[in-house]
Amino acid sequence: MKIPFNKPYLTGKEAHYLYQAVMSGKISGNGIFTKKCQQFFQDKYGFNKCLLTTSCTDALEMAAILLNIKNGDEVIMPSYTFVSTSNAFVLRGAKIVFTDSFISNPNIDSSQIEKLITPKTKAIVVVHYAGVACDMDEVMDIAERHNLFVVEDAAQAIDSYYKDKPLGGIGHLAAFSFHETKNIISGEGGMLVINDEQFLERAEIIWEKGTNRSAFFRGEVDKYGWVDIGSSFLPSEIIAAFLYAQLENLEDIQNRRKVIWEEYYKGLFALEENQCVGLPNLPAYATNNAHMFYLLLPSIEKRQDLIDYLQSHNIHAVFHYLSLHTSPFYRDKHDDRSLVNCDRFANTLLRLPLFYELDHTSEIINCIRRFFKFSESITS
Repeated sequence: MKIPFNKPYLTGKEAHYLYQAVMSGKISGNGIFTKKCQQFFQDKYGFNKCLLTTSCTDALEMAAILLNIKNGDEVIMPSYTFVSTSNAFVLRGAKIVFTDSFISNPNIDSSQIEKLITPKTKAIVVVHYAGVACDMDEVMDIAERHNLFVVEDAAQAIDSYYKDKPLGGIGHLAAFSFHETKNIISGEGGMLVINDEQFLERAEIIWEKGTNRSAFFRGEVDKYGWVDIGSSFLPSEIIAAFLYAQLENLEDIQNRRKVIWEEYYKGLFALEENQCVGLPNLPAYATNNAHMFYLLLPSIEKRQDLIDYLQSHNIHAVFHYLSLHTSPFYRDKHDDRSLVNCDRFANTLLRLPLFYELDHTSEIINCIRRFFKFSESITS
């Protein structure tokens, strides 16, 4: 039997809520399930305002519009991230100033941010890789001293915390993903979190294609029209209905993923002790939402050997991001700084299967141990 890298989990209520949405007579968006999902996040995590979007990419693009990013502005962000993090700001004309990762984990090395700030710097974008928090106290302190905005790319960070603060609730704006590879899913889907009150009214207008349509339906204006730039960022009620079934089961989903994560960590710890692989590093200020489990291999060749070995045993493992500063699109725009940690993660990080219904962790662990010629096996 082939063990996939990911398998979307269904709670059992998705089809029921989809039926409700269809039979309600309103499936175009911003209906009852959209409001339920947005209220869920505002109530559970204390976010100021949430707006569902069709993707995390859309949420990031909304953030770039809200910050009035324009030609000549500079935005600081890590190089080790998905292209959407950067593309959202490039689309508005920004120059991306890439920063290296920590040596111990793929998050932005916050100690490098300040020296990259210029009079053209407009924002800092942090990415909570694997749902593990960046050092947000340091980031927010830098931003405050230099009058900069902070956007949290929390695509992987649902239900994870920095100290006692939920990720997505610290920066001025934040973006989440509900892609089928995430902990909580709706196939495609995302959400913009607006924590700074100065953006509340405009965010809703941008979300509604540049109109004050939402204000009209609340009875705040007697007609609505085109008042700003925007796009069709809000998702249909079909997406929201699916998502709400997932959110109702958030605690169960998270608990199961954490069990799997811990099984991996315990089963593979001996390999780290013997310097065969590196395991995920969790800073003291961060919690673990079990979004992913990864290994760090000694080299890109060793990683490919392990991928091939696992594949030969019907286990699908994948590498992850390539450094954006070395990408065909941006390498000629990047300065000459070497981002050695980003490149190291790009060349050596390997993601293992992790999904709710995975019950083959012992098989995967033992396969990896055999690859490194560890004779003893573990039992489930």
